[in-house]
Amino acid sequence: MDSLIEIYLRRADNEILAGESLNRLSENREDKENFELPSDITFYSSVISHSYYSIFYSTKALLLTEKIKTSSPNVHKKTYEELKKKFVDSGILDVSLLKIYKKIIIRADQLLHIFAEEKWKRGHFTYQTVAQANKGPAEESIKHAKFFVAHIIKIIKEKAI
Repeated sequence: MDSLIEIYLRRADNEILAGESLNRLSENREDKENFELPSDITFYSSVISHSYYSIFYSTKALLLTEKIKTSSPNVHKKTYEELKKKFVDSGILDVSLLKIYKKIIIRADQLLHIFAEEKWKRGHFTYQTVAQANKGPAEESIKHAKFFVAHIIKIIKEKAI
């Protein structure tokens, strides 16, 4: 496997771990005391951002399996559009998921929808609301990120065979 693909996948895992850690820290009073943080502080907005970035970096890894690189300006938009064009619209993602899961059908639209939803939440909840209001969306973001990244990793491994 290409080393840049591996780097992106490690970054995706790291982002999930950071999101999960900040989510736990937001809820654990003893940990807040250990870090000398105010008891009412939360990091839910950061959880959403880290979850989004795990999806973003795993998508960049998947795109690299087809020699597609995205860069600034508008790297997030380009990454999303390339995922849609190369893997969803062309049907490649469906075939890979069907092959991996055999009997369980997961539509590629679901993965694409998660990517789009997390991209929106990153902008909306990071910049427009107070962190404490983001607990539910943060927990959903981690769930989505873990689901999305796990499937992308399986697809990449299948493509390597």
